[in-house]
Amino acid sequence: MDELQIIQSKIYEIRNVKVMLDKDLAELYQVTTGNLNKAVKRNIKRFPPDFMFQLTEEEFEKLRNDLIFQNGISRWGGTRKLPYAFTEQGLAMLSGLLNSDTAINVNISIMRAFVAIRRMAGSLPLPNTVADVAQLRRDIEELKLDIEDILADQNDINESTRMQLDAISIALAELQAKPADNKPRRPIGFIQPKDEDDL
Repeated sequence: MDELQIIQSKIYEIRNVKVMLDKDLAELYQVTTGNLNKAVKRNIKRFPPDFMFQLTEEEFEKLRNDLIFQNGISRWGGTRKLPYAFTEQGLAMLSGLLNSDTAINVNISIMRAFVAIRRMAGSLPLPNTVADVAQLRRDIEELKLDIEDILADQNDINESTRMQLDAISIALAELQAKPADNKPRRPIGFIQPKDEDDL
């Protein structure tokens, strides 16, 4: 998957607008999400609500259910705060804050990805018949089933790994439980000390 496709896969539609989330942007810019958000908060006047907004719990839950976020909000793992979403204008404003070479190259790629999505959206015909809508629903259901199968396979792999780890733990416990014989151990090396009996 090339860089443009990777970026396009991280563009979501929330509140009827195309956005990118802070965690995805931080990953692309090779910074932490916290540092990205700190830079934004230091320049909050540049980000009105139509440039950037924080997701509601319902929006976040929907994204989580759509497998964008594997974990929920928690203090141990997962996302600690509700993520921020940046519109195309917000991303353009963000490009003015981050001046590293990586950030500049990523911003150029992001702008190209948004342009490509607009071009694709303009070239795709909207479903205009009941049959088109029904086919679209069937395709979505098929995609959901495929994702469920993939997740089930992943859980099977995890269960198999868990069983192997349990077997290793049992073997280690058995080795530790073996009674130690009271014979002194032979020293390591070629030259052995003489026994007192030999003297």
